[in-house]
Amino acid sequence: MAEAFNFELVSPERLLFSEQVTAVVVPGSDGYFTVMANHAPLMSTIRPGVVEATLASGGTKKIFVRGGFVDVAGSSFTLLAEQAMPVEELNADAIAAQIKDAEDDVTDARSDAKREAATLKLNQLKELKAALGH
Repeated sequence: MAEAFNFELVSPERLLFSEQVTAVVVPGSDGYFTVMANHAPLMSTIRPGVVEATLASGGTKKIFVRGGFVDVAGSSFTLLAEQAMPVEELNADAIAAQIKDAEDDVTDARSDAKREAATLKLNQLKELKAALGH
């Protein structure tokens, strides 16, 4: 059986998750990576995507994050998310409407900076939609 370690996921609003886990799959800036007990110390940025934690008590927990940072040190792992929400709380219809609005924003952008910002938001929303499996 895999060794457990403490994993905390914090968003600006609240501590979203704090539990003993055996593995956490994280959407790193350079691709997904897995953290397990006794992982080498690591600090990294993360991109929008789904964090999947394998609970020491059994089962998994999936949380969508919209960027942030991770800090792995010794027997603990902290993820500081720009925004986070449990996957089961996501609403597919609301996300589809936001994607439509973001597509309109990309089309209507009058400067490169506004177009880049709108494109980033659109890509994040598409990642969120993918997290729902749609």
